[in-house]
Amino acid sequence: MKITLKCALLIGALILSTAAMAQQKAKKRTAYVQTGSPEYGNSTYTFNDNGGVLHEYVETNWKGDRYEMKLVGGKPTMLVVNGEKIAPADYGKYSEVISEIRAQIKRDREQAKRDQAQARVDQEQAKRDQEQAKRDQEQARSEQEEAKRDQQQAGKDQEQAKRDQEQAARDQEQAKRDQEQAKRDQVQAKYDQEQAKEDQRQVDLMMNDLVKDRIVPNMDSVRTIRMNEDELIVNGQKMSETVFSKYKRKYPRFAHGHSENGNFNGLSITR
Repeated sequence: MKITLKCALLIGALILSTAAMAQQKAKKRTAYVQTGSPEYGNSTYTFNDNGGVLHEYVETNWKGDRYEMKLVGGKPTMLVVNGEKIAPADYGKYSEVISEIRAQIKRDREQAKRDQAQARVDQEQAKRDQEQAKRDQEQARSEQEEAKRDQQQAGKDQEQAKRDQEQAARDQEQAKRDQEQAKRDQVQAKYDQEQAKEDQRQVDLMMNDLVKDRIVPNMDSVRTIRMNEDELIVNGQKMSETVFSKYKRKYPRFAHGHSENGNFNGLSITR
């Protein structure tokens, strides 16, 4: 079966579209995400297994209400609803909504795993499609040579072949622009990785300074750090204006965002 250059390039365009759809599918958002995710600033879910007992922390909007809770082994040890701390004796009144929220978290985490697995499958398929497109392009070039011989035999066919070549040139120019864009994307990805490394380095330096300044006894004792344009909070304790000013000058990359209406926007680290 003959494949013209124009047809091969159209196949390539469809493959690129398929790869883009696979990437979008891999980025499907869930209602609950790990701390620091850019997807949902108002929902946080962290957990750890301490001695075989699951410790969980949840902040989320659920059916019009704001919930903040800590759970140990699935049982609440702290519950705040719309900014009001609930007494332990009243935890039972919220058992159903707590179960609903935890069930939704479980579904979302399981869905995220399925999405990641599907994304890997889609990426492998896109890779195979790209390899096939390369083979099709090589075949198209071979057929161009045959078309050139056909042009020498018939003037009318020659004119048609000329128009096909012009279209192929435009398609090749578009492919060149796409390749250049891919290179720019790679450069941006490398920059983002370096930025993430620099952020981690700055956090490590800050934690070291906290130890040096005797704010914490050692780096392992640092549980949370929150910092923005307005304040610095370490392990839940707000630092003095003098300490805050010092760290704000030394770590300006973290001094952004504000604390407004009970909401905190800025650097937030939970260990």
